[in-house]
Amino acid sequence: MYPGAHSISSPDKPAVIMAGTGEVLTYADLESRSVKLARYFRSLGLRRGDHVALLSDNNPRIFETYWAAMRSGLYLTAINRHLTPAEVAYIIEDSQATGLVVSASLGALAGEIVASTPDVLHRFSFGGTVAGHVDLDEACADVTDDPLDDQPRGADMLYSSGTTGKPKGIAPSLPDRQVGDEGDTMVHMVRDLWRMDAQTVYLSPAPLYHAAPLRTAAAIQAIGGTAVIMDRFDAEAALGYIEQYRVTHSQWVPTMFVRMLRLPADVRSKYDHSSLVQAIHAAAPCPVDVKRAMIDWWGPILLEYYSSTELAGMTMIDSEEWLRKPGSVGRDGWIGTVHICGDDGSDLAAGEVGVIYFERETMPFEYFNDPAKTKSAQHPEHDNWATTGDVGYLDEDRYLFLTDRSTSLIISGGVNIYPQEIENVMTGHESVLDVAVIGIPDEEMGETVLAAVQTVDGVDGTSELSEELLRFTGERLARFKVPRSLVFVDSLPRTPTGKLVKRDLKTQLVG
Repeated sequence: MYPGAHSISSPDKPAVIMAGTGEVLTYADLESRSVKLARYFRSLGLRRGDHVALLSDNNPRIFETYWAAMRSGLYLTAINRHLTPAEVAYIIEDSQATGLVVSASLGALAGEIVASTPDVLHRFSFGGTVAGHVDLDEACADVTDDPLDDQPRGADMLYSSGTTGKPKGIAPSLPDRQVGDEGDTMVHMVRDLWRMDAQTVYLSPAPLYHAAPLRTAAAIQAIGGTAVIMDRFDAEAALGYIEQYRVTHSQWVPTMFVRMLRLPADVRSKYDHSSLVQAIHAAAPCPVDVKRAMIDWWGPILLEYYSSTELAGMTMIDSEEWLRKPGSVGRDGWIGTVHICGDDGSDLAAGEVGVIYFERETMPFEYFNDPAKTKSAQHPEHDNWATTGDVGYLDEDRYLFLTDRSTSLIISGGVNIYPQEIENVMTGHESVLDVAVIGIPDEEMGETVLAAVQTVDGVDGTSELSEELLRFTGERLARFKVPRSLVFVDSLPRTPTGKLVKRDLKTQLVG
């Protein structure tokens, strides 16, 4: 399935609605424009396996470029628009992109990277003029929108967040089929696992350069639903859009839940969310108290999944299961089989903490032009078991619980301490808007635990509050897990999908 099928049956139906402005991209326009762009790419010599990069704010025209690439056998790399020019240029060059599509709203950034991206042969812009870039509207004006006879299926090649080093491209094998043929993993996920269909109205509050927002919205278009896109997340605005567009499905990260829960009670109660059938969340661990509060507010409609940009595998858990297994991210069997492994690669028993691997029929991805990194993601004895470095355990019923990333582990006096456990507890305090826990060097203990706290609006970070937060934590966790020190910060370095960039925080606080 793909949008072209729906352009025939429902040409005027919105494939995309921009939540704030109401701007609509219909299925007819999405099909016509993506075909024209695919033909234009073909006329320039772009062929199956070539790479195109995309630099844009949240804009419906992202999907014209996306589907043009998907029906041309191209790899598409969407780039975080908040990166520095040097970081953007690194991704473009590393991906070996020969084509670059930019939104005119980011024209200044596009201009800054020209000199540092010499391998880009074709530069395009939409939504306005950008110096040195071909205007796609003008270039495609006289191109026919008759689909090409050969439309090999392309793929996205997105980059890891780079929280522990330079980001790397995650390159799936190009499928040996035409666009619209069955077999797409994301279509299977949204249609068969999340039970979405052509009647779905899906709210996406996150940036489209990230994997889950881009892939899910595109899959919604493949099955004929409507994707409502926010240009940026705002807690109250999101509630208003649910009511305004009668949203049936949505996808969130836990920090968004926290910000919505922190709204005054009268603000939260004035918006109708009764249209919501399912609120999906992922990307970062959700504190138990936060998720329980969301279920109390929205009802048992929360569906959590654990996966990654690499799509190494996936677990899933609905609200009823979660209430029986608080804190779990679900069971396997959806995509891949979970194994918890020790340092020597052996399977660990229930309750033992180790590295999370997913077993698939074959290795589902590779890191682009980095065989060493690809090898490091594979199990030492099973080349079809893959990990992204997360750590957790399976209980006796095979429900998976995350503890942290292996790179975030704090070892203090020889004892393993998992920051996520502490963060989950401290987030439950009413004065805490956001919190990150890191290890800092200590001559005696090796590392000690430091908490960086962002308070809610109107609450000052005083010594009294610091003492209260440490006491609050100590009442809920073992003494050795309680932070030895606490600092208040104006904000924490998070990606827009809610992942903490602890490397940046350590640089800021420790140097």
